[in-house]
Amino acid sequence: MTSLREGELVTVAGERSSRDGIVFHVPSNSKVIVAVPDRDRGPVLRTVHPRTLTERTEDGADDQALRALIRRTPPMGGGGPRSSGVAGRPSAGHARSAAPRTSGK
Repeated sequence: MTSLREGELVTVAGERSSRDGIVFHVPSNSKVIVAVPDRDRGPVLRTVHPRTLTERTEDGADDQALRALIRRTPPMGGGGPRSSGVAGRPSAGHARSAAPRTSGK
């Protein structure tokens, strides 16, 4: 697959079997975050390499649950060096350090 878009239907090739998934976010050329069903935990987000993905055209049995997971997950922001742990929002705080304390003169 050459270009992946968010919301695209894919099949994730695994070690034991392949699973249907939906692309959630593409942060780089070597990393894709995909919503996939997990047998024990339900729908989850997994980070995979794009080479493990193949495009699919038909809806799968778990696609409704995967879309619900994507809807309730906050969007991935393009955070920079000053971003906080919260996706999409800059860190709150002061723009500069505090001034030195006076000596009581």
